[in-house]
Amino acid sequence: MQQTDRKPTAGQTVRLFRHFLPYFKPRLPVLALDLFCASLTTVCDLVLPLIVRHITDMGANDLASLTVATVVKLSLLYLALRVIDTAANYFMQSVGHIMGTHIETDMRRDLFAHYQDLPHAYYSNTKIGQLMSRITSDLFDITEFAHHFPEELFITSIKVVAAFIILCGMNVPLTLIIFASLPLMVLCSNRFAKPMQRAFKDSRHQLGEINARVEDSLSGIRVVKSFANEDLEKQKFAEGNVAFLAVKKRMYHNMAGFHSVTRMFDGVMYILVVCVGAIFMIRGRITAADLVAYLLYVTTLLTSIRRLVEFTESYQRGITGIERFAEVMEEPAGIADLPGARELKNVTGELEFDDVSFAYADGGAEVLSHISLKVRPGESVALVGPSGGGKTTLCSLIPRFYEPQSGAIRIDGTDIREFTLHSLRKQIGMVQQDVYLFSGTVLSNIEYGRPGASREDVVQAAKLAGAHEFISALEKGYDTYVGEHGVKLSGGQKQRISIARVFLKNPPILILDEATSALDNESEHLVQQSLESLMKGRTTFTIAHRLTTIRNAGTILVLTDEGIVEQGSHAELMAKQGVYYSLYRMYQEDR
Repeated sequence: MQQTDRKPTAGQTVRLFRHFLPYFKPRLPVLALDLFCASLTTVCDLVLPLIVRHITDMGANDLASLTVATVVKLSLLYLALRVIDTAANYFMQSVGHIMGTHIETDMRRDLFAHYQDLPHAYYSNTKIGQLMSRITSDLFDITEFAHHFPEELFITSIKVVAAFIILCGMNVPLTLIIFASLPLMVLCSNRFAKPMQRAFKDSRHQLGEINARVEDSLSGIRVVKSFANEDLEKQKFAEGNVAFLAVKKRMYHNMAGFHSVTRMFDGVMYILVVCVGAIFMIRGRITAADLVAYLLYVTTLLTSIRRLVEFTESYQRGITGIERFAEVMEEPAGIADLPGARELKNVTGELEFDDVSFAYADGGAEVLSHISLKVRPGESVALVGPSGGGKTTLCSLIPRFYEPQSGAIRIDGTDIREFTLHSLRKQIGMVQQDVYLFSGTVLSNIEYGRPGASREDVVQAAKLAGAHEFISALEKGYDTYVGEHGVKLSGGQKQRISIARVFLKNPPILILDEATSALDNESEHLVQQSLESLMKGRTTFTIAHRLTTIRNAGTILVLTDEGIVEQGSHAELMAKQGVYYSLYRMYQEDR
């Protein structure tokens, strides 16, 4: 995902709002009520200058007519309006903000759901810290934008239109002079608004980089300490932190220019009213009462325009958040169900690769070329060969993590593309070299294989995986917290928990991707026993570098960049004295 400095065009802004506006749809009644309350809050601001004008006019022209009763009535009227204003403002500040929070919640839900649907390749090229930033701080800014943008725009529009009409009723030339200066104010402010938006986006990107740096460093803290590279990590973080500081400086320089321009125009507008209004009053074209009302209305007008102009800061933050939200939502989802896809049930485990070819989308050469293979139900197939030969890729095609460019893969005689992804992957269990355990308990990590499983089923799965004994010896047994990524457990323990997870899932098809290659000899022996138990009665694909672990496989495939170059049992391949024979002899010599 490339970070660019290009500002959104009008067309791109419309595109961004198309992503955002649907979230308002379920809350249109609340929004309408919020805007109604916003209109009520403007009444006091519009009525007060009229009350002052009326009192001033009566005092200047007919002081005897200005009675205490009149002043009290007008004061009570204004206080009543203030009560209404207070209630309306409370609704806007509470329910209005809650509406924005609901929108934020819905957007976060959809963004997280889209994260789950994005393909493997996307995560290979994107930092997790950037994704975390988009789903947290970016969406918070959108909350403020969702609430305040329609409010501020609506209030300012009412006040500007109402003030224009009322002021024109007092003095048209002076009103036109005042309003003619407003476009210049907006134009000058906009000079800083666009760079400010770019700075906001850059700051969001850089914050994501800091998140990614922290996540990467803390996740690998044991490696950092083992190489005594704490100072190196501090240096890397400092570089990102300084870059973030530079972006923030640029952002605040633009913000300062933006706000300074608006303050300058405030002064220009006031002195314009005072000077021109005084000249008009000298020439008898405006009364003193009207000039006082003018000054009050200009104050109201400038306050509204200043709020709208200053809201540009929140607008820029919000539109930047929407832009970063849209960037992810517009990323095409991974492999999806085809129309009419059906559930995969009652699997016997027969698997067939029919002339399958595959190349990664980044333009590289073919990883697999015209692979044809048929595996009987319950058969154990081992894949060996040099790194880069396509062993892991071939196995990744079975659960449709990737799609082949040509050919077909069939389960029980049916193309796997005819089944729903969910039901297909439910029938496949995977045990990988890099075990991932979620933060939580041993119980919750095993239960992940079949959410909602009973405790008894979890314990039974652990027993089958040979993990029950060591789990029971832990301080809290199955309720022991495993730490981030299972850091409190050894490699062998984590691997047996992952095997228990697959036992609980109980799939008919099994993929073992170098499941023991990172373990010591003792742990390997224990895990290998668990794997042999897991493999019974299941169609199994085993990727292994430790060739002694796959001697008993029913079929061994030797996979190179030329495809399947040898196929047979261990004894048959050793008798051929070909590629497998050389690999096995090399492995024996290295031990």
